[in-house]
Amino acid sequence: MDKRVEAKPPRPQFELRCGGLHVVVDRVPVWLITLVTTATGTGAAWWTSR
Repeated sequence: MDKRVEAKPPRPQFELRCGGLHVVVDRVPVWLITLVTTATGTGAAWWTSR
């Protein structure tokens, strides 16, 4: 007997539906995570040094 399980397509990381706009992100790029993390750390350092 052959017991194959059909693989379902992976769910997107982020999906936005707003009227006619439909944005789907399958995988968040590493450079974007790095940019957001760096900007958040820099902003927090600036804010606390005031």
